[in-house]
Amino acid sequence: MGSVNFSVLIRKVNMKSSTQSHFFAHLARMKLIQRWPLMRNIHSENVQEHSLQVAMVAHALALIKNRFYNGDVDPYRIATIAMFHDVSEVLTGDLPNPVKYFNNAIKNEYKKIEKAAEEKLVAMAPEEFREDYAQLIDHKYHSDEEAFLVKAADVICAYLKTLEELSAGNQEFKLAKKRLDKTLQDYQSPEISYFMEKYVDSFNLSLDEITQE
Repeated sequence: MGSVNFSVLIRKVNMKSSTQSHFFAHLARMKLIQRWPLMRNIHSENVQEHSLQVAMVAHALALIKNRFYNGDVDPYRIATIAMFHDVSEVLTGDLPNPVKYFNNAIKNEYKKIEKAAEEKLVAMAPEEFREDYAQLIDHKYHSDEEAFLVKAADVICAYLKTLEELSAGNQEFKLAKKRLDKTLQDYQSPEISYFMEKYVDSFNLSLDEITQE
């Protein structure tokens, strides 16, 4: 009869007895939350796909900042923070901007709700990794520079959505584009200007136009 490896056996028992976490099941529901819920969409957009695009743009902004403007930020950390920037919406839903920013009182109260939702999600994370996920989800762990780049990427992606909808003939997004034009003026920095000048015009083009040699 072979010898029993008690250290392996104890580890397996401890793993089975650890508290079950519903954290990842909650995150998986990001794909069920639709953005722009009060507007007609040619292509509906969910929070999960939006978060991936924000991560890509935030990563690019960090690269541009480091390469051309003497930046010293971690593109991979910024991209990961961006992936998690809207996770609280699995608990709160996506409140339309005209409601969320109707006045300062509503805006401030909603921030409190978002904060509470973030804390609840962090508490749901597996205990072994709770601090790791807190670093990504809880804004108090983000530097001003990280928060700026992620928020700028979020605004840029909303702007890109308006361009895509308008290019498809959906005039529902005309005023949203005007509003975001003004919002982007508050996020001026060399890396953002570089991204907007070099890459954004492509979003006005058709598939045939962006695949032409």
